[in-house]
Amino acid sequence: MQAQQETQAAALQPRRRVATVAQVASAYPVFTQAALRDLIFKAADRFNSKGDRIPGNGLAEAGAILRVGRKVLIDLDAFESWLDSRASVQ
Repeated sequence: MQAQQETQAAALQPRRRVATVAQVASAYPVFTQAALRDLIFKAADRFNSKGDRIPGNGLAEAGAILRVGRKVLIDLDAFESWLDSRASVQ
């Protein structure tokens, strides 16, 4: 009985909309695959050779990047909300 309830609860949870870099590039023609890969590379804070911190673009903090092994997936809902937040800044 409990297993059936857990299965029903899992079925009611909304699924995450995820896509590969190529799929996102085709869904959003303004971004090329290279541009998306650059955004992913610069998503988190990093350090230069002098040890200075270079701030990331906030994509990692938004939770838009999912890594499964070597596969990089993009959570579309988080990516779209990140885009909306960036558009209001400029």
